[in-house]
Amino acid sequence: MVQKSHGLPPTLYEFDETAWLEQTAELIRAGRYEECDRENLVEYLTDMAKRDRREVFSRLVVLLAHLLKWQYQPERRSTSWLLTIYEQQREMHQTIDSGTLRNHAVDVMSKAYSYALKEAAVETGLARTSFPDECPWDVDSILADLGEVG
Repeated sequence: MVQKSHGLPPTLYEFDETAWLEQTAELIRAGRYEECDRENLVEYLTDMAKRDRREVFSRLVVLLAHLLKWQYQPERRSTSWLLTIYEQQREMHQTIDSGTLRNHAVDVMSKAYSYALKEAAVETGLARTSFPDECPWDVDSILADLGEVG
């Protein structure tokens, strides 16, 4: 997140984020920590962690909604649904490689399922009561091959 300089000339962080990242990495590599833009570095790293958590949640919602549609409306299964499921599984595998993000996925699964349930009901035209109230899958099962999930 870029800060405003309030009338001062823009900092490298505000002007060219990539150059700022490269400069910061070089300063750290050289052990010149006192020269680092600590305030913006802390903000940048915090924003990255939030972004990663949002990505996990968003991918969970999409994946769960498509798994619900796949399971509860088999007559409408399409290549598009299947490709979306595979893409979300692939991206989730890569994203939750970190133990922290895997734990986050476990923690937000129920909330993500409630959003996915709404989306699946709207997209299928089925009543929300057609679907389970609680998520029928855990993180490992939604990342398994579709034959193992359905």
